[in-house]
Amino acid sequence: MDPNPAVEDRSFLFDFDKDGFFIHPEQWDIALAQRIAHSEGMGEMDDIQQGLLLTLRDEFQKFGAVTALSHICHLNGLDADCLHQLFRSPRQAWRIAGLPNPGEEAKAYLA
Repeated sequence: MDPNPAVEDRSFLFDFDKDGFFIHPEQWDIALAQRIAHSEGMGEMDDIQQGLLLTLRDEFQKFGAVTALSHICHLNGLDADCLHQLFRSPRQAWRIAGLPNPGEEAKAYLA
């Protein structure tokens, strides 16, 4: 995967930082998430995966930081390690959710 991908949609260019995190999270939508997932070889995301992404975004909006990953799963009625099961890593889920770079310490947590 290109570490600095750009995804084009509806005449807009969506940019990612050098670590692959979305620069303008306000431009994100679920269709863009599907394109990012496809570009990473995931294929079509199901409703559960999409729900987890929406929860990640909601919790980030509330707290402005990475929320405990097990809590994200719990809010969706799933096992505590659901992000590890449904994505290659929580970091991938964070990226596909179109969230900004969370910083060095949080990136280690998302690994």
